[in-house]
Amino acid sequence: MLIIRAADCRKMPWKNGGGETTEIAVSPTAAGIEDFDWRLSMALVAAGGPFSTFAGVDRTLAVLDGDGLELTIEGMAPVTLTTASQPLAFPGDAPTSAALVGGEVTDLNIMTRRARVSHRMRRLAVSGNTELVAEAGELLIFCPAGTVRIDIDGEVAILSASDTLHLENAPAKLHIEAGTAATVFLIGLKHISE
Repeated sequence: MLIIRAADCRKMPWKNGGGETTEIAVSPTAAGIEDFDWRLSMALVAAGGPFSTFAGVDRTLAVLDGDGLELTIEGMAPVTLTTASQPLAFPGDAPTSAALVGGEVTDLNIMTRRARVSHRMRRLAVSGNTELVAEAGELLIFCPAGTVRIDIDGEVAILSASDTLHLENAPAKLHIEAGTAATVFLIGLKHISE
């Protein structure tokens, strides 16, 4: 179990130079933008425009803050993502562009190298104590705001705003507790050789 605190995440420029991203976690640990197996990040999107393309990569995007993003992805109908939307999965190598619905948007992005890792991201509302059935052996839990308490077989992790819990071998069940209504993002990772 590894808790990744928001203050420990590194900022880096976008591949297309159009902005900056906060890299939350990457595998392998020292991997760069061209050789990661998976990468979790968040970014402040201040203007619309084309997305960087990533050959052989699948990605899922969720809006954390702001009015929303209108995405145009080749081969798909245009879609508007808001803070209430479930995350959207799409191929990272499909030409994609975004327009802001209003002002700036902060997004959460998971990317996986298609030949090595698959992923599933979902938004989960937590109120009180919630039992979670893990869908994959490797699990990332991102807390966008507030505080959540996660109990894994008696071991406790407390996540605050923009903290992430990384479980390389998640148990089948775990408990998430929030004093007030909260949201977490669950990202299950499955290595293709599994």
